[in-house]
Amino acid sequence: MLDKSGFPIELSGANTPMVSFRKVRKSYGSLTVLDDLDLDINAGEMVSIIGPSGSGKTTVLRMLMTLEQINGGVIYVDGKPLTHMPKGNHLVLANERHLRSRRADIGMCFQHFNLFPHMTALENCMEGPVQVLGLPKAEARDRSEELLELVGMIAKKDQHPSRLSGGQQQRVAIARALAMRPKVMLFDEVTSALDPEVIGEVTNVIRGLVSEHNLTMLMVTHQMGFARDISDRVCFFYDGKIEEQGHPSELFGSPQRQRTQQF
Repeated sequence: MLDKSGFPIELSGANTPMVSFRKVRKSYGSLTVLDDLDLDINAGEMVSIIGPSGSGKTTVLRMLMTLEQINGGVIYVDGKPLTHMPKGNHLVLANERHLRSRRADIGMCFQHFNLFPHMTALENCMEGPVQVLGLPKAEARDRSEELLELVGMIAKKDQHPSRLSGGQQQRVAIARALAMRPKVMLFDEVTSALDPEVIGEVTNVIRGLVSEHNLTMLMVTHQMGFARDISDRVCFFYDGKIEEQGHPSELFGSPQRQRTQQF
């Protein structure tokens, strides 16, 4: 069923994308950041977004995290509208209650970690499952310890962020996001604030998630080699639009568009 603007009330079918942007627009005054963006990301797919500064890359993630309100179009997650909610036979902008319920499907890791400084690594991971999901503390502890083990941080579970290196803090941040059991994981330049010698710690964790877990992942990065090695698909953004996209071997090996070649 379509609403009066022509957007589906829900997406359905065997090949329904996990994430779908339909004619999404975002502007700040006269500055257009995203211009009628159409992008589908399939379940279990790892997609990297690259492009020059100001091309709209991080805005895509911020809208998925509902940190920014869109100016047009609709974003769907797991077939259901994220930015809108059904009202009768049409879609209206989502209220805060709807956003909170849908946000639980999405986890995000930022470049500056954003760990709670007064909590240990373990407590940081437990906070969301206990406070948001209502998990019993014992269950949240077991889940968090399992994830800290996954990212190689179980030995540091009782340390506060100030006692951890940047790479260690970022690995805890990944475990904290995974503790919410999201359907979609977002990574926003997660290595850009790290010293070169510890970037490998974080990239290896993400590589492990790609190979061992059927998570849908969207990553903004300036690490071209990492994007090439880890992605199922790479999207090159330019001036608020997808200039070119494809398998990493195609996009990096033989880009078709002049702007992609220059970048």
